[in-house]
Amino acid sequence: MSDKEEMASEGSLNVTLTLRLLMHGKVIDGCGNRETVKKMREESGARINISEGSCPERIVTITGPTEGIFKAFSMIAQKFEEDITAAMTNSTVTSKPPVTLRLVFPGSQCGSLIGKGGSKIKEIRETTGAQVQVAGDMLPDSTERAVTISGTPQAITQCVRHICAVMLESPPKGATIPYRPKSIPAGAHAVLAPQHHAQVSSDVGVI
Repeated sequence: MSDKEEMASEGSLNVTLTLRLLMHGKVIDGCGNRETVKKMREESGARINISEGSCPERIVTITGPTEGIFKAFSMIAQKFEEDITAAMTNSTVTSKPPVTLRLVFPGSQCGSLIGKGGSKIKEIRETTGAQVQVAGDMLPDSTERAVTISGTPQAITQCVRHICAVMLESPPKGATIPYRPKSIPAGAHAVLAPQHHAQVSSDVGVI
């Protein structure tokens, strides 16, 4: 573990970072209501912003010191775990699916996250027990790529610690063109293809 990774893991590096998630609008409307988000903001100390608009998917931007980000992700993952458990009570499914979150990363940082010959991403998987996948292609009209992490809430939180360490060690190179989900024209039918998320911008509203 590098010095920065150790400091990020311990939360002693009081650096403000921003991580971005992409969630389905129906998930946000259902479990990301104002009271839930307000509680997450108050308990984590992180700023949690949700993009506005009629997109099938919305951008959740989490900004704060490393420890605040870890706490926010822990709470979000725990909320998803609770929702999965609740959904299974009236279901015939016997095995609980993992919690899955999708982040968006500047493409220039993805090489550092993967590591030489995949060494870094392999280390993160083995250390945390989470599954981590980096999309091969850039998101439409952007220089960002999707990073999908899945596992238990604890594994996801540990994985985010490693991701923050990579962000600290390898800042993005050049300008980042953020991905923005497209809105649905009035009367059109949504095609819920896998999409991803964007950077803090004027279209982000604070909950």
